[in-house]
Amino acid sequence: MLSNKMMQLFVLKFERRIFAKTFILRKGRFAVLFRDRMDAGEQLAEAIGLLDVKNVVILSLPRGGIPLGKIIAKKQGAPLDIILAKKIGHPTNPEYAIGAIAEGGTPILGDGYVEKIHEQWVQKEIPFIRVEMARKRTLYRESLKDSTLKDKNVVIVDDGIATGLTMFAAIKAVKEAGPKSVSVAVPVIPKTIYEQLKQTVDKVYAVKAPDDFLGGVGAYYASFPQLKDEQVKEILKS
Repeated sequence: MLSNKMMQLFVLKFERRIFAKTFILRKGRFAVLFRDRMDAGEQLAEAIGLLDVKNVVILSLPRGGIPLGKIIAKKQGAPLDIILAKKIGHPTNPEYAIGAIAEGGTPILGDGYVEKIHEQWVQKEIPFIRVEMARKRTLYRESLKDSTLKDKNVVIVDDGIATGLTMFAAIKAVKEAGPKSVSVAVPVIPKTIYEQLKQTVDKVYAVKAPDDFLGGVGAYYASFPQLKDEQVKEILKS
């Protein structure tokens, strides 16, 4: 007879397999469904396999990339750190990203916005963004060990990519630290962005890179809640 605990573990693994292979209909198109970020992290870790290089550092983009990075770092026996990057919002619609900047890096703008958006707007936003990133770094640092990136094989992890702006900003900042290699690992990414990243980094790992992207990373998850800072700190400490 199986114990209750063993039965629960069996059911959980079975459910994850079912969810991982489930397809849902959204707006007339099918999207692969991850159960949650933990499930996405497990699938992504499997897609990566065991890296055949030494001196690996896993960098997660907070907040959503933290649970996945934790799983991958454990599988690789590598340290986990964070790379903070934040979008630059449109002056009339802050939720609409026109660019991004990562800590220690310089801003990048999306195609077509260099001429359309006044340079003064971007320059005005950057100091506020840097202050917020410094606050986040201080908040999370107590749960992390300092990691040097020079001559390391760095893998940047997030819970998915839609436009790629924050990821490209993170890559730019990481490269300036002098790593041996830079790779990107995400569960889902538009095929067009996937191809662009392949020209930018050494390796791109993804579970799915659909041609017909649904427009939002959350569409590929059954559960995709916004993580709170305290939840992130608990994950980092565990």
